[in-house]
Amino acid sequence: MTMNMNSLAVLFPLLLLLLGLGFTVSIDPYIRREHRRIMLLIVALCFSLIGQNVGEDTLYVHHSNLALKNFLSAFGYSVRPVILILFLYIIRPEGKKWLHWTLTGINALLYFTSPFTKLCFEIRASDYVSQRGPLWFTCILVSGLFLIELLLRTILRYRETRRIEQMIPASVAIIIAGSVALDISMRTEQPVAFLTIATVVGSVFYYIWLHFQFVREHEKDLMAAQRVRIMMTQIQPHFLFNALNTIRALYAKDPPLADRTLEDFSSYLRQNLESLRQTDLVPITKELEHTRLYAEIEVLRFPNVRVEYRIEDESFQIPALTIQPLVENAIRHGVRIRKDGLVIVSTFREADAHRITIEDNGIGFDPKQIHSSEETHIGLENVKSRVEQMCGGTMTLSSTIGEGTIVRIYIPAASGAEKEDRRK
Repeated sequence: MTMNMNSLAVLFPLLLLLLGLGFTVSIDPYIRREHRRIMLLIVALCFSLIGQNVGEDTLYVHHSNLALKNFLSAFGYSVRPVILILFLYIIRPEGKKWLHWTLTGINALLYFTSPFTKLCFEIRASDYVSQRGPLWFTCILVSGLFLIELLLRTILRYRETRRIEQMIPASVAIIIAGSVALDISMRTEQPVAFLTIATVVGSVFYYIWLHFQFVREHEKDLMAAQRVRIMMTQIQPHFLFNALNTIRALYAKDPPLADRTLEDFSSYLRQNLESLRQTDLVPITKELEHTRLYAEIEVLRFPNVRVEYRIEDESFQIPALTIQPLVENAIRHGVRIRKDGLVIVSTFREADAHRITIEDNGIGFDPKQIHSSEETHIGLENVKSRVEQMCGGTMTLSSTIGEGTIVRIYIPAASGAEKEDRRK
């Protein structure tokens, strides 16, 4: 009776912890759906470990079923590495883990065959006491490797967090290692293994720590999205009134051309408004179409300007309003005062990136003095920031006074072409 009360005194708070963890995971708004499923599976496995301990304790006291006790012992040694692998799926979801599952399978095979081979453990039929076999340390070795990997990957992934925060997962690892040492040093059967207690408590504290990271990542995503919205709302079409005046003048000279220009102007405004609401990447073809609508209207105002397109790559996505503002900047501040102004828009696929180039033969400028033109600076910075934040790309600018300006944008293939392929 005393042993049963001791078991209850330990098991009751563990069960409450797991119930609370399961409920928290179920309602946590910051955890991803796939992570929620993994955490609930971890909770279920922790419950099974408690059940395994209770079953073993009962069988030890009553000496009722040797085969079942062998099975429960093997089950406990087999489940612990699985819990660590599941946590690895949360920290490092990418990549296959066939090696982890292979080691876990070998570990389970050794323990489940031990009643016949005595490789890992043997339970005496006389007193139901477990004795270690020559490979008794297999579970400790496999779980230890997974625990070290989990700790290292946790620290690497969240290396930007404060060091004092990183002490939480490190402390969990130390507690688990300490519980293993205590279990090894004990000479008698325990109602609940120290490792089981450490696994449950460690899972709870590790999830609490993960929750903080999920909240922080959510806040970063919100801030990034907000910055994108702010930058997008700062982008305004600068030629509205001039375009309307051009269309009005065309109606006196060439009504059919005026009708087509008015239709283009309407399409441009509609696409511009859609782009201002667009926070995801758009196909490069859509951005080029938007740029063409703008350029055709501007060329009517400035017959000395030509805009050429050399498009060799159309299989990727970019932030909305990326090319059009750069072409607008090239015309307004570069080529419109030239006798033969030229803007060239080109796309090209490189080995691991998509390259966009906007080149003009305008008056050029000193890049060091770009901050003196606040409007131009804001427009370029908007494009640069959105390219970096939304698709991990880069934008470079080079300009020579009297010769022209070249803007190059590089979009990583992983964030451009692959997304387009999945869409199709």
